[in-house]
Amino acid sequence: MPKSRDAALITTAGRSHSLDLEERQRRYILTMAVRTACFIAFLIVPGWWKVATLIAAAVLPAIAVLLANNVDHRPPATLPPEDGADRPALPAGEVLPGTIEEDER
Repeated sequence: MPKSRDAALITTAGRSHSLDLEERQRRYILTMAVRTACFIAFLIVPGWWKVATLIAAAVLPAIAVLLANNVDHRPPATLPPEDGADRPALPAGEVLPGTIEEDER
């Protein structure tokens, strides 16, 4: 049976939806934590730093949304050419003799 050219390679497969969502939520929460720190810093810092912290607090929500909506940017899978050339392979391992014993519970 010939190989299918549309098979997915495990090294180029995307992340699962749950892992991707968890990472995007973590980025959003981290950015919002920095924004909260900017508001708190506004109460503490003197002079022109107050303006800088307010500007940062105003810009960070847009950055947080952009980071939260960011997708996986790994390049698409590319299959190696089928030229019939020998490819490096792992050597065969040593087979250890043994038996399987069942637990008596």
